[in-house]
Amino acid sequence: MTPEREKVRQEELQPTILVVDDESSVRESFKILLGDDYRILTATNGEEAIRNVKEKHFNLVLLDVRMPGMDGIEALRRIKEMDKQLDVIMVTAVKTVRTAVEAMKLGAYDYINKPFDVDEVVAIVRRVMQKQDLQKEVAYLRSEVERQSKFHNLIGSSPAMQPVFETISEMAKSDATVLITGETGTGKEQVARAIHFNSQRSDKPFIAVDCAALPETLIESELFGHEKGAFTGATMQRLGKFELANRGTLFLDEIGNLRLDMQAKILRALQEREIQRVGGIKTIKVDIRIISATNIDLMRGVKEQRFREDLYYRLNVVPLHVPPLRERREDIPILAKHFLERYNQEFNKSIKGVSEKAQRYLMSYNWPGNVRELQNVIERLTALGKEEIIPHDRLPLDILLVGEEAGLGIRSEGLLLKEARDGFEREFILSALEKTGWNQIRTSRILGVHRNTLSLKMRELNLKHKSICTAQKRQQMKRNTIR
Repeated sequence: MTPEREKVRQEELQPTILVVDDESSVRESFKILLGDDYRILTATNGEEAIRNVKEKHFNLVLLDVRMPGMDGIEALRRIKEMDKQLDVIMVTAVKTVRTAVEAMKLGAYDYINKPFDVDEVVAIVRRVMQKQDLQKEVAYLRSEVERQSKFHNLIGSSPAMQPVFETISEMAKSDATVLITGETGTGKEQVARAIHFNSQRSDKPFIAVDCAALPETLIESELFGHEKGAFTGATMQRLGKFELANRGTLFLDEIGNLRLDMQAKILRALQEREIQRVGGIKTIKVDIRIISATNIDLMRGVKEQRFREDLYYRLNVVPLHVPPLRERREDIPILAKHFLERYNQEFNKSIKGVSEKAQRYLMSYNWPGNVRELQNVIERLTALGKEEIIPHDRLPLDILLVGEEAGLGIRSEGLLLKEARDGFEREFILSALEKTGWNQIRTSRILGVHRNTLSLKMRELNLKHKSICTAQKRQQMKRNTIR
């Protein structure tokens, strides 16, 4: 690329300012003042300014108020009709309160008086550009959050997950009520977020409520809000989750844990699309989409009269089941890699992965805590990891024992399963104790068990430090000598 072309390219990348003034001296002054840092284009009147804004992209317009033909106020009105986000600074030799107020009402960013102060002009223009940079950063961060909230956190390519992805895509096109079922830790809330952030409500609130975690005395206030003085401690009005989620999505997690009276109030809110705050008398209209989730069998709850049948059918318009991790083992390596990358950044580590043997152990484990348990294991391994590749003996004891029972690490034939397991347990715990200098607190952390559990295992397997064994032998010899 020639130097001339490179210079043109650099100028094109600079923020562009349109200077609109009928006086050539003013236009040249702005060019001299701002030309080093910004690309300056000019127009001599309002009509020319309008044509420029229609045809080109500008970051800022410096617009004279008094010009022949179309004045600056009318030009400002027309510019804002074409591009509401375009920043405009008014420039005038005669400042009146009425003109300033009118310009600000039409959306002008600021006002500069002629003859203008050089430092003031540079400062105002810099403020405009900094504001625009901040807006771009916020927009980028928001897009990143939305991107991660769509399918980014739903990892999986296994056949068991394909119906989940298909249903999410279909439900994103409508406002249908969805009931998500699945074991604890399978990612039901992530599924709900994916539905919301792929729907037409994506730019509106997503409010999640863990019904199992709310105290019974506060649950009505949390969901529907309360008026000042509604009960002891209600010192001010408070909006509930239904109001906060207006025009967006309300996610009711573990809805099977709600009391029957609260179920009735939620049913009414869904049917009437309106609520009443605790202590209030007026009804408040709400426009929300309901997505609920449960890890229990709600139909069984209906039969046992623990869950309202009418509410069950109101919630279960579209059922969506999230499979447990043991039914989608093909996704375990992908999930482990995903979590490893996340915690590498969080803990400033550079761990490349787990060993092949460690991966086989992870694949053989049934993961009763599902994806959440796998995430916790990878977080712990990353936080404590020092090697580039995590070896299998760093895995928690429960996973190693299951792997041994699955035949992944058996070294001797002819052993009963209990003998093999006890032998492996003894070697594994002994190795961890030796690494920590027999510090039981540090060892229990490495093994991922409570210190009391470790002490019990040490007694069962007769694991003692050499110094203890030596002291016991001396004590025995002393007793024999006395006899």
